[in-house]
Amino acid sequence: QVQLVESGGGLVEAGGSLRLSCATSGSTFSVNAFGWWRQTPGKQRDMVALISTGGRTTYSDSVKGRFTISRDNAKNAVYLQMNALKPEDTAVYYCSAEIAVKAYWGQGTQVTVSS
Repeated sequence: QVQLVESGGGLVEAGGSLRLSCATSGSTFSVNAFGWWRQTPGKQRDMVALISTGGRTTYSDSVKGRFTISRDNAKNAVYLQMNALKPEDTAVYYCSAEIAVKAYWGQGTQVTVSS
């Protein structure tokens, strides 16, 4: 199992930046990929960014060029640097870890971008 705890959310003005952190613990050596997802009320949870164990990254088109996912194995952490934030980025952001076909989730952190 993997435990994930997100932090770093908050209220920011449009054009601003935030960095989300995800503290990881447990069987992280078995993780194929870590990711960040986001969800707004009444909508499905959408992928924002993924990073594989080899460091390969994938981004949704809506955040490409503005967000950067990274990981620090020494600190057991995964980050999401978010720049040039837009009101449409407002959502609850979740950290994920994939082991085989099973996904683990954190509790989420709220990001609100004011116009």
